[in-house]
Amino acid sequence: MMCHLSRVFLVAALTVLAPAGSAAEPTPEQLHIGVQRICPVSGLPLGDHGPPVKVLVGEQEEEIFLCCKACATRQIDAAHWKTIHANIAAAQRVCPVMKKDLPAKPAWEIIGGRVVFVCCPPCLKKIAAEPESHLQQIDQLYAESLQTERGVREER
Repeated sequence: MMCHLSRVFLVAALTVLAPAGSAAEPTPEQLHIGVQRICPVSGLPLGDHGPPVKVLVGEQEEEIFLCCKACATRQIDAAHWKTIHANIAAAQRVCPVMKKDLPAKPAWEIIGGRVVFVCCPPCLKKIAAEPESHLQQIDQLYAESLQTERGVREER
């Protein structure tokens, strides 16, 4: 997917990540940054060039983060975009409706500005009926994935 960022809308100035080891629960934005991991333009890790910048991309206004304001003037790289969606699906791991592992090629849709993966298309209709509760479940899945990943890194 090549998306020219002239269709990108800057949403928030900058998003600040919580310090490592912080006792506070991460915000949804911090979870999304942690799960997305890389900039869709540069491919650099988010946070390497200061606080990530939240933007909305495309007609469905998908929320994503860029590594810096300068990337808002450049095109999204299709390979980075694919990696980001793979990162998000891996962190989500399970369908929030059926509570079973996502298949190799899950169905997906942009709901509330976020890409949501499900096991099958009928689950998308169930999520559309109650988007907030399902998005909260997905945030919990993200938090669990990031906590597991952090624990694996600390063991090394």
